Amino acid sequence: LYQRAMASSTRVLDVLTSEIEISQGAFEPKKEAIVKSDIEFQSIDFAYPNRDNTFTRLSLEIMAGKTTGIVGSTGAGKTTLTRLLLRFTQPNGGKISWGGAPIDEWSLSHLRSSIALVEQHITLFPTSILENIRYGDATASDEQVFRAADVAEVTDFVNSLPDGWSTMVGEGGYRLSGGQRQRLAIARAVLKDAPLLILDEATSAVDNETEAALQRSIELVSRNRTTVIIAHRLSTIRNADTILVMDNGKIAESGSHDELIANEGIYTGLWAVQTGQRS
Repeated sequence: LYQRAMASSTRVLDVLTSEIEISQGAFEPKKEAIVKSDIEFQSIDFAYPNRDNTFTRLSLEIMAGKTTGIVGSTGAGKTTLTRLLLRFTQPNGGKISWGGAPIDEWSLSHLRSSIALVEQHITLFPTSILENIRYGDATASDEQVFRAADVAEVTDFVNSLPDGWSTMVGEGGYRLSGGQRQRLAIARAVLKDAPLLILDEATSAVDNETEAALQRSIELVSRNRTTVIIAHRLSTIRNADTILVMDNGKIAESGSHDELIANEGIYTGLWAVQTGQRS
């Protein structure tokens, strides 16, 4: 046991003392300025190691205070956009600007604290539901957690549990359904109250009824902030202000749902298949 503990400690120390592999600046714009700032991807080149280019001179704009939907086939580069914006990976060329500066001039911690990310696969911890939501803001009071839970429609299902907010989730959230895990993740994002909300396939693994409930929560959370919704289910992004259709690493189409349907292009075909109008 002692040897295992020492080995684990060594691995943790290796991580803590390792050099930061990406450069960062000291730019820390105020939240009020970030909320009003568009996000610009300018001539981005990117390729994963030993792979063909995912993006070649890709340019796009995400409008401040609006909801942007991003759709496309698997491998089109949708999630890569998120990874680049969070600086989990770096472009080979071009730049991403936000808040009046390229994001590589931002403090890395400030950049990531300005973004709330809800993914399909949620990280939950073996502690109470209350503390799992509080992970969005460790300084939040219980009352703030409860308000965030109300927005995410978490409260009713939590109150139905024998131990309520003290219910232990279990590592990975295995004691909860997929929809319940997603609601906790959305509540966590509400509590974080970041200027940018990214939902990456957040409703892809739930049934239609649960998706409808999650959609109500998403619409509430999206108000007064910049929101990016990456989706396979087009119903999730139907009401987005702008929808970007990605194909082979490029923006093939853009517009509102109605505009894209009228274009009778890629989006129209995807919509027809998903709504049963075409097999």
